[in-house]
Amino acid sequence: MVKKILSVAFCALVLVFIYAPILLLVVYSFTASKIIGQWTGFSLDLYRQLFKNAEIMGILFNTVWLALAAAVLATVLGTAGAIGIFYSKKKVSKPIEGVSQIPVINAEIVTAISLALLFSMIALYRTYFSLLIGHMVLCTPFVVLSVLPKLKQMDPNTYEAALDLGASPSRALFKIVIPQIFSGILSGFMLSITLSLDDYIVTAFTKPKTFDTISTYVYNAVRNGTNSSTPALRALSALIFVVMIAAVLVINLRASRKKEGKGL
Repeated sequence: MVKKILSVAFCALVLVFIYAPILLLVVYSFTASKIIGQWTGFSLDLYRQLFKNAEIMGILFNTVWLALAAAVLATVLGTAGAIGIFYSKKKVSKPIEGVSQIPVINAEIVTAISLALLFSMIALYRTYFSLLIGHMVLCTPFVVLSVLPKLKQMDPNTYEAALDLGASPSRALFKIVIPQIFSGILSGFMLSITLSLDDYIVTAFTKPKTFDTISTYVYNAVRNGTNSSTPALRALSALIFVVMIAAVLVINLRASRKKEGKGL
């Protein structure tokens, strides 16, 4: 009984430690005070400021567009790479699988500096192309990590059986393999969006000077301390938190319904 109480208390303490700063931002997004910790009464002024601020809305659009583009391309590349690794011989697949995971264990600052040096050598430094490629480099290994376990759970003979029954390689791929690993592809896609939205280091080293994402804008606003739109960022943080919670709840509810349907 004591162990159970201690384990529950420890989990609660960890959750409070993780979510307390976010909840603090959410609470103080409903007051017009410019300083967190000073409550001046309930107000929606920060949300009005947020939606009236054309600069922040433009940056939000840039961030979402970049995340979606990088996630789609990284998902296609990572899925193709995972399938190639899975169906290759062990002598080839093992080294490639190991090399593909280097960006995962490597420090992000090293990846960012390497990309910056590479793009400066080929005269593509700080362009939209370098920014998109940088985010793809960041996201693709995580797609491979998400898809490979699903491929290993799949019976490798089903693809060959489809070929024996007269299906073309592309038809067998899209009708047999892709449906069985789709959950892994979706997980990799969602993870790529999260990584791209959250990234600062790679973005700072590869973005054009006239382009900003939420992460670079927030960093510059906090560092300078003179940006009048800084309090409105509390409202933006609260909205992002609510959207992510809603997305997680919807995904979990759909998954539980599917399990219940299979159980019946």
